[in-house]
Amino acid sequence: MEEDEDCPELVPITDRLPTSQQDSKIPVTIITGYLGAGKTTLLNYILTEQHNKRIAVIVNEFGEGSAVEKSLAISQAGELYEEWLELRNGCLCCSVKDNGLKAIESLMQKKGKFDYILLETTGLADPGAVASMFWVDAELGSDIYLDGIVSVVDAKYALQHLTEEKPEGLINEAARQVALADVILINKTDLATEQELDIVRSSVRSINGIVKILETRRSRVDLVEILDLHAFDSSCGRSLQDKLITGPTRPHLDKSIVTVTFEAVGSVIEENLNLFIQNLLWEKNVKNRSGNSMEIIRLKGLVSIIDKSQQVIVQGVHELYELEETKVSWEDNTERLNRMVFIGRHLDKDILKQLFLSAMTV
Repeated sequence: MEEDEDCPELVPITDRLPTSQQDSKIPVTIITGYLGAGKTTLLNYILTEQHNKRIAVIVNEFGEGSAVEKSLAISQAGELYEEWLELRNGCLCCSVKDNGLKAIESLMQKKGKFDYILLETTGLADPGAVASMFWVDAELGSDIYLDGIVSVVDAKYALQHLTEEKPEGLINEAARQVALADVILINKTDLATEQELDIVRSSVRSINGIVKILETRRSRVDLVEILDLHAFDSSCGRSLQDKLITGPTRPHLDKSIVTVTFEAVGSVIEENLNLFIQNLLWEKNVKNRSGNSMEIIRLKGLVSIIDKSQQVIVQGVHELYELEETKVSWEDNTERLNRMVFIGRHLDKDILKQLFLSAMTV
């Protein structure tokens, strides 16, 4: 666990949810952040706040020896329900991903005793691998949905973490967590100078150009800002329109991860759009002017597809993506403006836009 931080207390659960609520999907918020940033402090804060939610918690952190077991735990009238996991590398993703899925499925057998799930990853975890589980397992997706990714950044040491050099081919873990986030908490602001905060803000924004940034002390934040985000489903269409605003690509301080956005008028052919995304995410054969393959960490978009009257949300994390129709229709007799955002390495805005425009032709 993080230094000087205790395990989160369990949330007491006294009543079952109404039948109508039991049949609905349960939202999951992934809480990530580099070691010592304040993830567990945030978790404790959420669990002790009055928010009328009954929360189940999944904690994944490194431990000592066989003590790496971590629990999915909820309580009811003082009775503790637990499913213990032995995650030998302390991480829910990678080689133990299947075990993690089984654990969540086991938790869902207790559906009705909670209405929200918080998943705290290890400080060295790739939250994208965890997020991908919700697309990989169709049965799991029928019970829960990924609501959003919240990343906690240490205001005092963020610059050091974000600029730490890694061996060739590897991405800085702290920078990856920022790239994948829907909300960033710049925490411990009382320990940093205003000049340091300015640099952190700029650095975070240069990595993830559309993320919401909040500044906190001891991870205190209005829960409305981080829960029930609907960042990965069709209901985020309207808010996505405001976020996907074309702007210049701003390189991160180490020029590793950048955000590229663009707009394009017209409608794409769905088959061509899928081919474009698959070449980018799966085949990795889309290269920049220097001959480097573009590496996508996060992809978002609001697009118009030929023969579809509704706006379509494009969501991608690493090699997984999906297209989902929203409830918002394109207005008649108006231009259909596609908006795309790519976060990753070796990106070239002009090449990406040209390939996207090519998806509009037969």
